[in-house]
Amino acid sequence: MAFKAHLAQITPVLGEVKRNLDLHLEAIDAAIAAGAHLIVFPELSLTGYFLRDLVPDVALRLESPILAELAKRSAGLGIVAGFVEETPDFDFHVSAAYFERGQLRHVHRKIYLPTYGMFDEERYFGAGHTLRAFDTALGRTAMVICEELWHPSLVCLASCDRMQQLIAIANSPARGAKGDRPSSAETYARMLSVYAELFQVHVLFCNRVGCEEGVTFWGGSAVVGPDGQTIAQAPYLEEAQLAAEIDLGLVRRERARTQLLSEERLDLTLRELQRIVRERFGA
Repeated sequence: MAFKAHLAQITPVLGEVKRNLDLHLEAIDAAIAAGAHLIVFPELSLTGYFLRDLVPDVALRLESPILAELAKRSAGLGIVAGFVEETPDFDFHVSAAYFERGQLRHVHRKIYLPTYGMFDEERYFGAGHTLRAFDTALGRTAMVICEELWHPSLVCLASCDRMQQLIAIANSPARGAKGDRPSSAETYARMLSVYAELFQVHVLFCNRVGCEEGVTFWGGSAVVGPDGQTIAQAPYLEEAQLAAEIDLGLVRRERARTQLLSEERLDLTLRELQRIVRERFGA
């Protein structure tokens, strides 16, 4: 099976959910006109990043009209968007939503919340507690959010849960420079390539652009194939809608060539993790 994916490398307006929804709808219409089957937006694409005390004001319940509008637009293609989720218990999460065939198909809550340097996420958000791969019309999928890419255990769990593609959305700031791109972009490029080849999946990485609170976000969204090679690459530091052809036949080819997933010893992994937890935490 093959399909066309679009990565919408946009600049959200901080705290302006309705204006950002309009940006989404415009990009979705363009993707549909181009024949896309999936469009992916960055982390917190409906709100912007440095929200601080705005978090309760921009938070959305899963039944909100804003999310309902995105669900409605997903009748013709899959949609991944980032938002602040409010639970019935008034907890707030950095979440990613997957819409498909007119419905909210899956929600992932960010598990690892960076709280160092310029980041202060634990002060404003609660951490998620689960990671699940889920079935879609475009193959079995898992989603991670920005900082979670720095924790290989999550990607490994998604692989063991039989994902065929990993969607990673981010608000990654530019740091340093190496040649024509930020140093942080080079680090991400290495991670995406290693994950794609090691776990034999497509990786769809969508990072925002623009400036917020004096911080510049570098973009550079990319699609990497299961052989670790980049299929498509968006420009740095400017808005773009990146189109890429995703062929799940490449996943089959790589997994037939090297049986990494079927070789995985989950029983061994579980036993050793239980031992490590007992020894480290006395549990």
